[in-house]
Amino acid sequence: MQDQAQSNAKPAGALAGLRVVDLTQMLAGPFCTQILADHGADVIKVEAMTGDGTRVTGPFCADDTLKDFGGYFQSVNRNKRSIALDLKTSTGREILHRLIDKADIVVENFRAGVMDRLGFAYETLRQTNPRLIYGTVRGFGDPRSGESPYAQWPAYDVVSQAMGGMMGITGPDRCTPTKIGPGVGDTIPALMLCIGILAAVNRVRETGQGQFVDVAMTDAVLAMCERIVYQNSYTGEVAAPEGNRHPLLCPFGLFRARDGHVSIACATDAFWEKLAVAIGRADMATDPDFATNAARVQRQQQVIEAIEAFTSVRTKEEIATALGGKVPFGPVYTSAEIFEDRHYAVREMLVDVEQPGSTKPVKIAGVPIKLSDTPGAVRRRAPMLGEHTDEILGGIGYADDLIQALKEQHVVA
Repeated sequence: MQDQAQSNAKPAGALAGLRVVDLTQMLAGPFCTQILADHGADVIKVEAMTGDGTRVTGPFCADDTLKDFGGYFQSVNRNKRSIALDLKTSTGREILHRLIDKADIVVENFRAGVMDRLGFAYETLRQTNPRLIYGTVRGFGDPRSGESPYAQWPAYDVVSQAMGGMMGITGPDRCTPTKIGPGVGDTIPALMLCIGILAAVNRVRETGQGQFVDVAMTDAVLAMCERIVYQNSYTGEVAAPEGNRHPLLCPFGLFRARDGHVSIACATDAFWEKLAVAIGRADMATDPDFATNAARVQRQQQVIEAIEAFTSVRTKEEIATALGGKVPFGPVYTSAEIFEDRHYAVREMLVDVEQPGSTKPVKIAGVPIKLSDTPGAVRRRAPMLGEHTDEILGGIGYADDLIQALKEQHVVA
């Protein structure tokens, strides 16, 4: 593999040497390939001539006159290189074939059958690149792994959250299912796909043979909601929204503070004893009606009232002083409070990157997986549309004059 073009001298990540052809757009696919890029893989983002649809989504900086991309695109496409191809042309498809033949991994999130119709079925590509790992993330999976009756349904985050069971156990009461705030119906499947791809990478090193990696968004969400499966199987219970409580543990949830809310999670009786003492209710630590988790679950409202008698008259900072380090505890943060907390600074989780078209840098979320010897990193901002077309095509043997001719023919940009 060719050396990756990088903007600074940060150490190469653990996946350096892997080349990924990224045909994804929106959130699930790009989030997966960004994780690979964060850890050193050379990710070539292949876009339509008009670019990934999230480029125009925003938000944009107030002084950004270029508007090549906004916050959405910047947040999930860092560390990648971009080439724009017209896959409606035979020449554009030929270029893509050459890119894939030199790649270790291809990832796409089109509807089932789209790539097959373009001539890029996994079975076709593996004939010339038997080591190829072909990763897909779709709403209801690929028919190769089991054809869902919904295989042709389009899907976004809210669809997989709904059908995967997540919304059905989230909400203020049993009658009000609620969407989870972040796009976990996309990002959870993205993480699952990343794990699958890396498992396949390990297998290639052992056997020399690639394989097809398929993740359905709904399947991934259901896997994360595993509790609803065993509850139904063991007891016949159909789980429902429980607000900020837990059906099996108490106290375990959110509690009112004077300036917001805090989370407290006492999954053991030992933690409950420490909490009871800290809130001035040592009597509840030894009272048989509250001393065990099973007893507390039966008397959840009384437990909540006792805790909120303490928390509701104190600020989040005051509660942190009283409980922090003693029991599992955390204040419910706004994004502004996250920006102010030193934890996220020392963990490099708020990273400054250049925003083309703006005079000042912007912040995006950093790399959460910390490796001691081959750390992942935000090495460069998200790419402008076609920013790396020349170097990518040059890397697979296209001469400068031919690249210019392809641009004039609007095959590449």
